[in-house]
Amino acid sequence: MNYKIQLEKFEGPLDLLLYLIRKDEINICDIPIARVTEQYIQYIELMKMLDLDGIGDFLVMAATLLQIKSKMLLPPDPTEVTPQEDPRTELVRRLEEYQRIKEAAEALRLKAEGRQDLFARRSDEEALAEMKEGAKEVYFEANLFDLITALTQAMANKPEKVNYEVVREEYTVEEKVHSILHMLIERSSIRLQELFDNARDKIEVIVTFMAVLELCKMKEVVIAQKRLFADIELVRNAENIVVQQQTVG
Repeated sequence: MNYKIQLEKFEGPLDLLLYLIRKDEINICDIPIARVTEQYIQYIELMKMLDLDGIGDFLVMAATLLQIKSKMLLPPDPTEVTPQEDPRTELVRRLEEYQRIKEAAEALRLKAEGRQDLFARRSDEEALAEMKEGAKEVYFEANLFDLITALTQAMANKPEKVNYEVVREEYTVEEKVHSILHMLIERSSIRLQELFDNARDKIEVIVTFMAVLELCKMKEVVIAQKRLFADIELVRNAENIVVQQQTVG
């Protein structure tokens, strides 16, 4: 599959660490380094399998985690007078600092959106509004790692092909992009799991996943959840539709 997505468009290695910490409800000051390292490496292996471009920083972080893990396995030096510093201390400091920056950036983004609402603009974010009204719940924007988690679960549920033969490639990312956009013309939202369930094999699951990433990068869709780590839904980006209509006009 000759297709790559630049990971810099989405999240980085610290984002993945924070995602794993939140997902397992871990105390950021007391990270179970062995468990988190194992999960982190599993995500990287999947990124490598998908041939995602730009995972160098993730590999560097994986090496850092392995180094911390090895230090924590070593017995304390009895000759040391002063107690040794926890090997996780520097990583925890980086995570806490990065988390504060992300929270500040999110607060500024929400403030900017609030100011935009003071001006006359098309406010028909219809799909998201319908989802919120129907569920009476707050929606969260999902991220790359939520998508990878959903992909992992979908891949586990798809059987391996018994017969392997050279055939014409059945699926392309471009075709899947158009197919998903066509579905979003007829419907306000699509469950990601529905797209995976309709896939006939693991190859089609992967192509579907790559198409979703491409749509996110193009800002054609928004990926949302009713609650953190819940099922992912794809919604057409209303603001992008406005830009397209203005361009045509």
